Amino acid sequence: MCELFGFSASAAADVGEYLDEFFKHSEKNPHGFGLMLGDDRKIIKEPVKATGSEVLRKTLGGINKQKTVLAHIRFATVGSVDSANCHPFSLCDSSGREWTMIHNGTIYTGRCTYKYFKVQKGDTDSERLFLAFIDEMNAHLAKGELTDRQRFDVVDEFVAHHSPRNKLNLIFYDGEYMYVHQNMKNTLGITKLDDGVLITTAPVCDKKWTPLPMTQLIAYKDGEEVFIGSKHEGEFIPNLEYITALDAMNI
Repeated sequence: MCELFGFSASAAADVGEYLDEFFKHSEKNPHGFGLMLGDDRKIIKEPVKATGSEVLRKTLGGINKQKTVLAHIRFATVGSVDSANCHPFSLCDSSGREWTMIHNGTIYTGRCTYKYFKVQKGDTDSERLFLAFIDEMNAHLAKGELTDRQRFDVVDEFVAHHSPRNKLNLIFYDGEYMYVHQNMKNTLGITKLDDGVLITTAPVCDKKWTPLPMTQLIAYKDGEEVFIGSKHEGEFIPNLEYITALDAMNI
């Protein structure tokens, strides 16, 4: 149900081949795609199957080398097939820092996000979670400027709080750090590249793909692991109904 792609490197690199392979997975995730190019924070997204998008084809054909890239392909479980429901979501916090998020999962215990129904642009639980995150970050910023480590701790606490009983595979990017979290076993992995790391839901190349640590936030900068959070108790264990739905979609 949806797939994530995150790339972080110390030097701008050509990721076109990896993106081409990633977007081929849209045959099983046909309800929209999104792409963030980190150098200029350019985001393109459409509520169509990625392999059928002329906009995406032209973008990938002329993409420059990048240091940071996020991408997402969507299988609609919550929310209509609409551009407003495509990931990534992006907003600035009160300090002016731009945050971008992609999410693979479902928020089952989202009562604390219900207040965002009236202000969100789309109708997904992922967007409501992102709005709640921005408000949480702003609440901490209201107390004073945050160091890089303190900013990581805010993300870590937010993710740990919302993980129990929710599927919370996600990637945040704040212009400096790429924050990655997995809480469903073997659904997000990492490939080491010459100058960085590639993190995806499923392998997109023949390099070694290693599952990420479970229930533990990790922050990367310039392709290197910089911060790692404490393990929490929020592992998502799918029930029989969830597994049956995955089987029906050949996931």
